[in-house]
Amino acid sequence: MPDQIRLLAVQETPIDITAVYCAVGDPAVGGVALFVGTVRDHDGGQDVASLDYSAHPRVEATLREVASDVVERYEVTSLAAVHRVGRLEIGDVAVVTAVGCAHRGEAFDACRALIDELKQRLPIWKHQLFSDGGEEWVGTP
Repeated sequence: MPDQIRLLAVQETPIDITAVYCAVGDPAVGGVALFVGTVRDHDGGQDVASLDYSAHPRVEATLREVASDVVERYEVTSLAAVHRVGRLEIGDVAVVTAVGCAHRGEAFDACRALIDELKQRLPIWKHQLFSDGGEEWVGTP
């Protein structure tokens, strides 16, 4: 794992946003971009009651691959990403990504690439439970 990757985790417990932010602290960092994804109360015109995230056993290896790819493509000084699995309620933090770079523009670009790649490549599937009793799986292969 490259030295720039400071924290990677997939966990069932609530995510500590401050810990993710602190993980990218470095004297060479002039800008930190932080993304926090939360569970919203609606999707596709339906009211969401809660959701469950499930992960493939290879999820941590894929998380490491994505982080390494971002580090290779951008001028990243430090990077962190944590995704939650299990049952989440409305307002819960589902994912936090942070990237530290020498300049803010690089940090914004790298952080956006990181979250976009995680959403696209990470084998985590969302089971949405709707207020009307319906349900839907999102992101399944």
